[in-house]
Amino acid sequence: MSANFVALAYLVASVLFILTLKGLSSPVTSRRGNLFGMIGMAIAVLTTLSLTHNVVYILIAIAIGGTIGAVVANRIQMTAMPELVAAMHSLVGLAAVLVAMSAFQNPVAYGIALPGELLHATNRIELFIGTFVGAITFTGSIIAFGKLSGRISGKPLRFTGQHWLNLGLGIAMVGFGVAFFLEPSWTPFLIMTAIALLLGVLLIVPIGGADMPVVVSMLNSYSGWAAAGIGFTLNNNMLIIAGSLVGSSGAILSYIMCKAMNRAFLNVILGGFGGGEGEVAGSGDAVQRNYRSGSADDAGFLMGNADSVIIVPGYGLAVARAQHAINEMSKLLTEKGVKVRYAIHPVAGRMPGHMNVLLAEAEVPYDQVVEMDEINNEFADTDVVLVIGANDVVNPAAKTDKSSPIYGMPILEAHKARTVIVVKRSMATGYAGLDNDLFYLDKTMMVFGDAKKVVEDVIKSLQH
Repeated sequence: MSANFVALAYLVASVLFILTLKGLSSPVTSRRGNLFGMIGMAIAVLTTLSLTHNVVYILIAIAIGGTIGAVVANRIQMTAMPELVAAMHSLVGLAAVLVAMSAFQNPVAYGIALPGELLHATNRIELFIGTFVGAITFTGSIIAFGKLSGRISGKPLRFTGQHWLNLGLGIAMVGFGVAFFLEPSWTPFLIMTAIALLLGVLLIVPIGGADMPVVVSMLNSYSGWAAAGIGFTLNNNMLIIAGSLVGSSGAILSYIMCKAMNRAFLNVILGGFGGGEGEVAGSGDAVQRNYRSGSADDAGFLMGNADSVIIVPGYGLAVARAQHAINEMSKLLTEKGVKVRYAIHPVAGRMPGHMNVLLAEAEVPYDQVVEMDEINNEFADTDVVLVIGANDVVNPAAKTDKSSPIYGMPILEAHKARTVIVVKRSMATGYAGLDNDLFYLDKTMMVFGDAKKVVEDVIKSLQH
């Protein structure tokens, strides 16, 4: 294949990737964006295959990886998507490290050095950057996967002098990178890689469960830059462009997430911010507090006789797979003349866009789904708010309790509505491990049970 044709094919794929990002910026165009991404990736892969003579080995690797991916994709639940994304990020980071090692072992095969010549200065810098970013992404993503999946406690692990240790390791890593640049050899390269692997762990373990959505976004950015580093090593412009798009978009998303959670962007990069499980503000766990409970029939009566209802979906809705039932309930309320909307917090479901995807799967009308900034002013004029499976994103402690780990995080202001109905399995705390003052307000009615079963019972109540 001619160089001009390859360049043209990569250009087309790059444009499609840009259109993918544009499409994914809105639920209305997200499917089209995904389609552009699949077409662009197919063009990029086929073009790359045309440049090598080892197609058989690559196809075997693709078949093995594709089989594993298909099995995992069929088995994974939507609620496990955050940890799956973290696991995928770790593989990108590991690939960056392995490619860098391979390129250093045999630079002639990669076309970055002639036989008997040392690596060029720019190639040494590329290998250094690609390796340490990939190593940090690899181990950091593994820790994030463990926290999100419950295999590792979401409680932040902190100790005295933690930031100074990270700073010292960072300086040492750069120092060995400089040594590798001045005199390429395996010793400084491997020591630098080992330090980067350790840093990936130390940067993520201090971050608590409440802030893990931001970590997923941050690691997404890291994986993109790691992929771009691989592109430089392989002299592949398409990989450089794709990695840069992922890295920059992930960084922008991280900034948006930090703003949504009132966190400092620099703290995300350095690690160790926010709270986690086990850090409970106030006295919610120490003292028995009174709350009002009711039935699904009570909830159906309240919503059926309201003029306006706002539904706040959360992780519990995803676990119960209640999105289709909640859409059916919304349709019944709309038929009764009730104005129904869904209020979406940026980190609802532990991952950006998680709730939007679930509601789109259930074919909830896009015009009913409203982001936090647009709907917060309307809670005070709303008759009933139905909080179903959400917890931390409606916790008033974020606005009133300065000792709370989530203090300052913008929330959906459900507590301002005239009546609040909360559907939960029990009075247990949410992902951040914090008690929720919303549950104990006089205007709040707790309805206990599986979210899907409760909504189905509400539907029966509305129908009769």
